[in-house]
Amino acid sequence: MDKLDFGINFFGSKTNKKSFNKILDILKKNINNFKIYLVIAGTDTSQIKGISAAGINKNARRKTALADAEFLLLGASKEHKYKLPLLNAGVTPALISYVCSKLISASPIVVPLGIKVKPYFSHLTVEDEFVEPAKCLTTGKSMPRKRVLNLYKKGIKIGQSTKQPILIAESVPGGTTTAQAIMEAFGLNVSNLVGSSLFKAPRELKRKVIQTGLLNANLENDFDSFDVISSVGDPFQAFSMGLLIGARLTNQPVVLSGGSQMLAVILLALESLDSKNKKDFIDNVFIATTSWLVKDNSMNDLLNLINHKHQVSLIGLASPLNFHSSKYKELQDYELGHVKEGVGAGGISLLAFLNGFKNSEIVSLCQLNLEKMKALGQISLDVDN
Repeated sequence: MDKLDFGINFFGSKTNKKSFNKILDILKKNINNFKIYLVIAGTDTSQIKGISAAGINKNARRKTALADAEFLLLGASKEHKYKLPLLNAGVTPALISYVCSKLISASPIVVPLGIKVKPYFSHLTVEDEFVEPAKCLTTGKSMPRKRVLNLYKKGIKIGQSTKQPILIAESVPGGTTTAQAIMEAFGLNVSNLVGSSLFKAPRELKRKVIQTGLLNANLENDFDSFDVISSVGDPFQAFSMGLLIGARLTNQPVVLSGGSQMLAVILLALESLDSKNKKDFIDNVFIATTSWLVKDNSMNDLLNLINHKHQVSLIGLASPLNFHSSKYKELQDYELGHVKEGVGAGGISLLAFLNGFKNSEIVSLCQLNLEKMKALGQISLDVDN
């Protein structure tokens, strides 16, 4: 992993400083033009005890995505409807994304999928809002293929019609597990590489869950990306795969802001393309994440497994944001390996840095907004909530 201008680290395919500066120029030129989509989605995989830190229990994990989306749009608010779930450590990365989206004057669009309620806040409707979450991937039957195709087609249509650069973010409790299942279905050995929102990834639990799901899925030799999502995936993956492909059909740059969940989306897209189209497709497609997620080099290894499998040169960028100077434990916890990423924190903070904002400014605003959300009681204190 190499560090260049703005303190940004890049990983994945090796490149030279000239080509990296070209990437930075593309991003800087489009900072105020990115259409940011936050896809919030539900999967019953999140209900497995010990699988996710996105909420202290399964009831909290049901509300996490809604609370994240509300905070990204409205910040600390006396009128908040959803309390941010109590975490064992840290605080929602929506705090980082909110602060940085305001700094770059972004107006994120929330896309709710399978969360069973109609959000009161502004959102983009792509399917019946009261549709169920995906089933637990252990069933091997996460979603009907018809639903997967519908989400994919809606994603393509929106991606093509946007006609401006896109940044895709997510809040999907249980999503790193479905992402790992997608990668393993396509033969990638990633069980020791895919991370987790938990301080220590529950690798053995995930291995058993995914093994059960793939066994029950009984995928045939000629399966495709839609079969895999139907078997062990989640709604975010189906829609975002379409959104990514749709944007590239109109030649728009795409930043996938996150970790393994975004790599799974890229893998699904590459698996669906002819080999002659893959190199053109990944041109101007970038992974952006936080520095906390690339510390152990696993993201680099994951990206290069995809690069090798499909003979492409995907590049990842890591935001230089750090909380070393913070006076709050919730933010210092990020430096210890808690939470790490989510709600587009890596990509949106990266754009803020490229727009000239300093680490000290972002940390100060995160602390200010953390104080506000605490004062307003926006973080649940109820273990059973």
